[in-house]
Amino acid sequence: MIQSQWKQQLFGAICLTLAAAIWGGVYVVSKVVLEVIPPFTLLILRFAIALVVLGAFVISRKDYIAKKDFPMIMLIAFVGITISIAAQFLGTKLSTAHMGALITSASPAFIAIFAVWLLKERIQWKQLIGIVLATAGVLIVIGVPDQADAQSSFAGNVILLVAAVSWGLYTVLSKRATQLYSSLAVTTYVALFGLIFTSPVMIWEISVTPISWDFGWEIWAGVLYIGIISTAGAFYLWNKGFEMMQAGSGAGFFFVQPIVGSFLGWLLLHEHLGLSFFAGAAFIFLGVALSNLQQSKAPKQSHHS
Repeated sequence: MIQSQWKQQLFGAICLTLAAAIWGGVYVVSKVVLEVIPPFTLLILRFAIALVVLGAFVISRKDYIAKKDFPMIMLIAFVGITISIAAQFLGTKLSTAHMGALITSASPAFIAIFAVWLLKERIQWKQLIGIVLATAGVLIVIGVPDQADAQSSFAGNVILLVAAVSWGLYTVLSKRATQLYSSLAVTTYVALFGLIFTSPVMIWEISVTPISWDFGWEIWAGVLYIGIISTAGAFYLWNKGFEMMQAGSGAGFFFVQPIVGSFLGWLLLHEHLGLSFFAGAAFIFLGVALSNLQQSKAPKQSHHS
């Protein structure tokens, strides 16, 4: 029993690491694509592609969600896609990329809080210390905000905080949904409703920002990568990982994202990578390891908040 639980936790950890690594890498691709396709239009394209890919699997498996549970899935889609991802785009635009990375890295703390509140998980001291250590690691990797960041838009920073809180809520609500349905079904239906809810914003965006659709193959390759790998693949892996393990323990894997993003920025965009990157990465890995240590020692979860 304990061995099968350990295997399940390991599989969940692999899924979450892969999802966070993919999201860390996608900023290199999206940096190029966003130069020619505005954010909400790209958001619609990525979820439309993801829906085609995931929908094919759902239909072939007849893995459907009952209509009575549509309100739950619609709430998850609205929180996770329309609010969280849109807030991340808008907040970063009004503030700075630096502050965007800093503020949205607070998501794991909110995942842990919502896990206690909605899933009745008991967060142990090792998990809390792990999240604090990993957050310190993020601060070391991306640095303390400088004068330019300090003068960044207050409204933008508040919107980024909304992105972090709503991502925490999305993750915990998705975990609750995967207790009733498969991760594949949940991810697919969330993509569908996210597409419906976000379309009006895209229509407005296109009306104020005309787009020339005469792109080179590399832009379309980037769009396909964002749609298939970073949306269909990574969202499924993220939901699957949380299906396999306690939300409080899984939260720390989000911190893999800034490590991979920084590394690929150095590798592909020739961005500088100093000693702080390696020191911060060590803190992040230590924090993630510590927040998962408690679960192997205490496989039975308490059901009181």
